[in-house]
Amino acid sequence: MTGKSNIFNYSLLLLIISFITLINSIYINNPYIFIAYNFSIIAAFLTTKYGIKFIKKYNFLQTIRTEGPNSHLIKKNTPTMGGLFIISIFFLILISVNIISFKFKLALLITIFGFFSIGFLDDYLSIKKQINLGLKSKEKLILQIFFSSLFVIFLFNNNLINNNLILLDHLTINLKNFIIPISIITIISLSNSVNLTDGLDGLAAGCSSIVFCGLGTEILLNDNETYLIFSLLSFCMSGLCLGFLKHNKYPAKIFMGDTGSLTIGAIIGIICIVTNSFFTTFIISGIFVIEAVSVILQVSYFKITKKIFSQGKRLFLMTPIHHHFELQGIREEKIVEIFWLINIILIIFSIVM
Repeated sequence: MTGKSNIFNYSLLLLIISFITLINSIYINNPYIFIAYNFSIIAAFLTTKYGIKFIKKYNFLQTIRTEGPNSHLIKKNTPTMGGLFIISIFFLILISVNIISFKFKLALLITIFGFFSIGFLDDYLSIKKQINLGLKSKEKLILQIFFSSLFVIFLFNNNLINNNLILLDHLTINLKNFIIPISIITIISLSNSVNLTDGLDGLAAGCSSIVFCGLGTEILLNDNETYLIFSLLSFCMSGLCLGFLKHNKYPAKIFMGDTGSLTIGAIIGIICIVTNSFFTTFIISGIFVIEAVSVILQVSYFKITKKIFSQGKRLFLMTPIHHHFELQGIREEKIVEIFWLINIILIIFSIVM
């Protein structure tokens, strides 16, 4: 019964996002958006399907952290690094489309490849050590700062970034040079937030497909021809996540790993700052934000109470917050379905707002 339910829910998510993409394609009278979206789904589905054999052959298998929920121990040795099959196709799409300039396209490729390399190295070291611990947190952060800073400075020096932050009712705030650190923080925060969300089968992939669909829609509604290409890229990423999700939904046949989650989050952040969609992205990425905030609150509360009471206390049973609900006895697939639904509601809210 559970299997049938999951198939239905995946199909429903696929139907909703496909319908929204079709409407957007009709709205701007550009069939290429819907064609590229469908190509992305099929390409990711097929490459992941046959890529699982490649992953198994080279023993790129998941290790499970012992401090996680006990129910996750059965996931040990599940193929991982599935992000290889999402991001590789996105690179091909990015190379084939017309961006503003060659330099801009090169900057995009270098930045995305940078985050992709960080994730790949982190996954590889975890597999090699046979423990769910690859790069150290400080090492990952330094590399993330490096690649995101290079990209943001390039945008700023070439007048490709808008320092006017757009809020509700077209209220704008001129951030001047502060747009640089804010943009860097945005890319890094979203990269790590998606990474934290990737803890349940289909959670990060499903929410990412919804976020990219919402981001693509928002860009089209703003009716700025300069940014239309990023709408196309958003719908392509939505399709790639959906194609991968077919194999990643509960029970997952493959995980995306940091190779996928860190890069996907970075791509969301990159499209956000290039198209000046900060406020919208914050809303539609609500699930990612909540997941990250739950970790920050848990760590902060533990440290504060440890100083006061000599023994740290916890706000949640475990973080990220999806593990809290797991330990409360809610089924993994039900948590994922609810989070997908919340994410869809956030997209609708951002559009009608």
